[in-house]
Amino acid sequence: MNNILIQLFIVFFKIGAFTFGGGWAMISIIEKEIVDKKHWVTKEEFLDLLAVAQSIPGILAVNMAVAVGDKIRGRRGAVISALGTIIPSFAMILFIAIFLTPDMIKSNETLNNIFRGIRPAVVALIIAPVFKNAKVAKIGWKTVAIPIVVALLIWSKLPIISNPIVFIILGGLGGYLWLRHQHSRIIQRKEVSEQ
Repeated sequence: MNNILIQLFIVFFKIGAFTFGGGWAMISIIEKEIVDKKHWVTKEEFLDLLAVAQSIPGILAVNMAVAVGDKIRGRRGAVISALGTIIPSFAMILFIAIFLTPDMIKSNETLNNIFRGIRPAVVALIIAPVFKNAKVAKIGWKTVAIPIVVALLIWSKLPIISNPIVFIILGGLGGYLWLRHQHSRIIQRKEVSEQ
């Protein structure tokens, strides 16, 4: 097996094994490993991969692993990275299913205390990449209103407006229209300068 494939597997195995709280809690760890340590992608590429991974069905961490693995080593890299992310969780769930019943987990005070201690750390792991990536995404005081309004509308629990899928579609459509608008302005400037 190629050295880079082994590295992909180890990095995503570590991410899968030591992250609690699901995909959002994994984002800062994934970014630290693939952007800061390994330099496999730039911060801007990471944000693009994150946007794609969120928009497609499936588990965020696995989608990110597939996207990074595919960028680094094609299909083989995608499969190896996905396996690295999935195997630790699968093994832990299998172990729990075989050896622990739900009643044993509920009545075990030590396990409950461990999970109570993990919860605040998971919240921090979810919030940290939001602030860190806001700078890379060039979210400033002019554009900060968009995520705040979207978050408030989702939180409002109004039937159609609180559906995140609506905002994903509107965001994609808005980005496409903005890009077309910017492109037409560039073409107009060129035409004016050529006259």
